[in-house]
Amino acid sequence: MKTLLPRLILLHKQATSGRVRFLCLSSGVVAFAPLPALATLRDEAHAPTLHHHPTAVVREAELQLGLPEGAIVPEADFQAWVDTPDGDVAVLLASFAGIDPPFAAAERTGSRFIAITEARGLSEFERQLLRRAYEHVLG
Repeated sequence: MKTLLPRLILLHKQATSGRVRFLCLSSGVVAFAPLPALATLRDEAHAPTLHHHPTAVVREAELQLGLPEGAIVPEADFQAWVDTPDGDVAVLLASFAGIDPPFAAAERTGSRFIAITEARGLSEFERQLLRRAYEHVLG
């Protein structure tokens, strides 16, 4: 099975309150292309040992959102693997570096920031991904 280009979950964690919000694009929470309908989240115990370096995918996210270099910071040690009919996809995690979420960038791209409690409208698959990312961020 081949490995496809990695995707990214973007979040903002408020430094003072610890409030976590995820960027929800019009296509869902996986930037910047949705995963196929038949995608399934792989159990962490069966994840490949291959790790993607997040620099390229993070820089692409900054460009897509019209943000300066360094506005998004990779979250270390997070990598979820997704099985799709076309191959394996790594999903990485990154945080917005600013004090506040970049609301203007989200608005420009037709996106919004949501708390995990607002994820009910997402697919079960995306909720599983967010849950795994949320648990990672909170430790």
